[in-house]
Order: sequence, then C-alpha cells, then structure tokens
Amino acid sequence: MAQVPQTFFDALAVRTWCGLALRALGRAREEIDAINVYPVADGDTGTNLYLTAESAAAAVEAVFEAHDAHDSGKPTLADAARAMAHGALIGARGNSGTILAQLLRGMAQVLAADGETTHTDGEGLRLALRQAADSARQAVAHPVEGTVLTVASAAADAAGGAEGDCGTVARAAYEGARAALAATPGQLAVLERAGVVDAGGRGLVAVLGALVETFTGQVPGAVPVVSDPEHARVAGDTHTASPEILVDSPDECADVAGTGGPAFEVIYLLEADDTAVARLRRRLDGLGDSLVVVGGDGLWNVHVHVDDAGAAVEAGVEAGRPYRIRITHFGLGDVHTTGAERPPREPAQRAVVAVVPGEGLAGLYAEAGATTVLARPGEPPASGELVEALRRAHAREVVLLPNDADLRHTAAAAAEQARTEGIRVALIPTRSAVQGIAALAVHEPERRFDEDVVQMTSAAGATRYAEVTVAERQSWTMAGICQAGDVLGLIDGDVAVIGSDVAVTAEAVLDRMLSAGGELVTLVLGDEAPETVADHLEARVRESYLAVDTVVYRGGRQGAVLLIGVE
Repeated sequence: MAQVPQTFFDALAVRTWCGLALRALGRAREEIDAINVYPVADGDTGTNLYLTAESAAAAVEAVFEAHDAHDSGKPTLADAARAMAHGALIGARGNSGTILAQLLRGMAQVLAADGETTHTDGEGLRLALRQAADSARQAVAHPVEGTVLTVASAAADAAGGAEGDCGTVARAAYEGARAALAATPGQLAVLERAGVVDAGGRGLVAVLGALVETFTGQVPGAVPVVSDPEHARVAGDTHTASPEILVDSPDECADVAGTGGPAFEVIYLLEADDTAVARLRRRLDGLGDSLVVVGGDGLWNVHVHVDDAGAAVEAGVEAGRPYRIRITHFGLGDVHTTGAERPPREPAQRAVVAVVPGEGLAGLYAEAGATTVLARPGEPPASGELVEALRRAHAREVVLLPNDADLRHTAAAAAEQARTEGIRVALIPTRSAVQGIAALAVHEPERRFDEDVVQMTSAAGATRYAEVTVAERQSWTMAGICQAGDVLGLIDGDVAVIGSDVAVTAEAVLDRMLSAGGELVTLVLGDEAPETVADHLEARVRESYLAVDTVVYRGGRQGAVLLIGVE
C-alpha cells in the first residue's frame, strides 16, 4: 500500500517516520553490518541502529495507545517527539545507536519546544535537523570527519538552504547526506582501504530516506555502499564476547582512529545532574577514548573504551546512579582485526537463548551455557534484541526460552526472523524463569534436536510457577481488592494471596502449590527479599513436606521479590 504523504510534521508524522525508519534499517541491516570496518570490524552497526530505532518506535506507539485507552484524542507533536527521543535513549545500542539517539533528541528539543503545538512546517524541520547535527557533534568527545557526524552535518546544511514544505526540506537533507556519505572514503583512510562508505552514515541516510517517504510517499533510490568494488572487503565474524547478558558485542565508535584501542567497551545508563555529568566527561576522557555521552534532563547514556572498566563504572557511581551496565572485553588480537585477517568461527551445533529477569539469573543461565537477554522491570526486550541474541549464539540449532507469557508473540517473531536466516529455532513457551531453569536442567546437546526440545518442553510444563511481589497501586484481583503496598502472591500468573508480610505470603503460596504434590522447590530471591525469607521457606518445606528438596538462587534486580517453582 502506498504511503500517504504528510504535509506537516505532527505526531502522526513522527509515528509514521519511526515505523518507516525501522523498516528501512531492517532492510539495510545486513548490508550496514557488512561494511562496518571503522574502527573495528565487528559487524554490529546495522543491528545496533535497528534496535535503537525499534525502541524509539515502540515508545511512540505506547504514547498513541495511552491516548486511545483514555479517549484523550491524539498526542501532541511534543508528546510524540519526546517519546521518540526517550525511547531511543534508553534503547540505544553501541556507539552508533547512542549517536542516533542524540540526533533524535536534538530534533525533539526543537519539535517539543512548544508543548501545545500540533504541528510544524518546513522551517521547523530545518531547525530540528540543525539542532540534531549540532547536539550529536557536541556529545562526542573527539569528533572525526568521515563518520555519521559528517553526514548529519551535511544533511542539516542542505536542509538549511531549502525553501518549501517538509517534503522539500526532507529531500534536501537526504540528498545532502547521500552526497556526504559517498565522500566518506576520502576522509577516512580505513574506509578508503576497505573500499566502503561509513556504516553509521549509511544508517543515517536510511533514516533520512524514511523521512522523505513520510512527507512525500516516495521511497528514495538505492544508496551505494561500496566505493571501490574491486578492492572492497567487509567485516567477518569477529564476535567472541562472553554470552553473559552484561557483556555485549562491541560496536563501531565514531571518534577512534586506527585499529588498536583499549581492552574494554563500557556502556551504561546514568541518572545524574548536568554538573556531575560535566565532571564525568572529563574523568572518562582521561581514562580512555571513544567517549560519547548523550541525553539530558537527568538521564544519560554513557559510552567509552577503557583499559580499566572498573574505574569507568566507579566514575559513573560518583556522578550518579549507573544501571544497565554492559562491559565488553575486546580480547587480544580479536575484534581489532578484520575478517580478512581472522578466519570465521565455526557455528556450534546447538545453543539455548533465554530471557531472564535479573543479573543473578543471567549468571546462572550463562554458567549452564545459555546466551542470555536481560529483561529489566518495565523494559521487556524487543524482537530485534532477541534476533540479535539468536545470532550471537552462533549455532545451527537454537532453543529459545522467553520465560514470560507476555513475550510469546515477540519471541515468535524473533524465531521466525532467525529461521529466514537459516537458523533452526524451537520456541518453548516458558512463562517464568523457574520454568526455564527446569528446561535447561534436562537440556542435552548430544540428543537429536527434536528429542531435546520435547524433553525441555516437558520439564518446563511440569513446573508450576509463582511470584511474590508488592502492589504499586490499588486494583481488583482474583483474590479481591489490593491496596498499594500490599504483598501479592501470584500462582501461574493469577493473584492467589494478598498479605502484608513477604514471608507469610510466600509460605501461603508455597503451601498451595505443594498441596498438589512436588519433588523440588526452586526459590529465586530478588534484591528486595528479606534476608530470612529463604531460611523460613526452606524450614517450612523440610518440616511439612517429606522428600521435597529446595534449591535457592539469588536473582538480583528481577522485579519480583521472590520467584517460586515447584516441579
């Protein structure tokens, strides 16, 4: 179906643009990954841009859904622009995604300047593109020409000279960016040697192409990515990072020259004020390179390459509250070598990918050999993140454990995408991390794939699951009306017990579950669980239920106070 042109830049245009940009990056993702040779040939630029755009698009959709649910009309331009920027910021992956998030934030600063304005025109779009390019350049500690920053500046310059409506301005920005992209090999020697254009810049051109389509209904032509076909070489498979959730594959960095560099990439979200962030920038700039700090209004996304990862995290602690910390160990002679210098790693025959709710469980699953995706409270992973994990498992056959009933459709979409790439994926519909633990316990890679999946599915299905949590607001439940602060015991997803004490409520839940029998109780304690609750429940099982064993794990920041599984 042809895209209906948008005359003005309003909330609907923001929504349309995000959707089209996500689709464009999805089509170009593999191509962008393949040409990522600067400064390290890690092949993640397209994937990270896609995941960042997916988070932005999801945030905008949530704003529209919220307005529909409350019959409050359509969101304002400011509502949609702020949601787009915030979604990109919290979902930014790697250096390329971090810079894209700052570009979108810069646009939002102009588009949302008047909170009541319903739309803006070509002049507003010109100002937004200028602010985007300037703010992104300011966020990078040591900008280098020939990168996405150059492409963004060229787009803003071209837009500034365009007269007309949003469609005219968007097309001028696109053509300016396209010309700048073609010139990047002449600005960076590593691109010229590889015979390709800058990967991050190529991604931005795709995003601007989606902006043209939003306002004109027309899809711009193809963008060449190879400057010298006879000498072009692209990134091979250089992923060797640990599969633990807090360790990600490294991304390209827009301000590093050369192919060497520090040993670690450190990325985290940070809650801090502007003054503290200014000090943090100076501190991190002295520790390493590739420093990019984006955000504002108390929330920042920090990216840096260092030799002392602990010092980089400690600097964040001194500045405010860092979280969603990811540390990548590049490895000696690893990601700083190109695919032409290092043979591709042979894929394993079988792997397990699991979504887990806390750092403690992520470590437990990783020790058992699973590739993990961390789902923090209120931040479920998107399908693109699951697809990335399925690829990162680097196996011909993969068992996917979503460990959440609400992730069923997301996991199914990810599995379908991975299948189109030649990966054999079996989705086991686990609804809790404790069901995933049971499935992983019987996993045997030596068995035939189908047999292994049947055994894992059977073990998960034979495990009842429960959680103990604290109510955030008054609401009606299957067990009656609860008040904010009440302790809730949920069994198989439904509230079964309402209490005021964690230990007492947990005991009531456990008694109900064991009344139908059981052989093994699994307890997963969250950070907020009382120190004595595990001992209390273990004693209860030992005294009242003969021949039932209990195992206890620390889940970390998992949302629920306590997870319970009974096999």
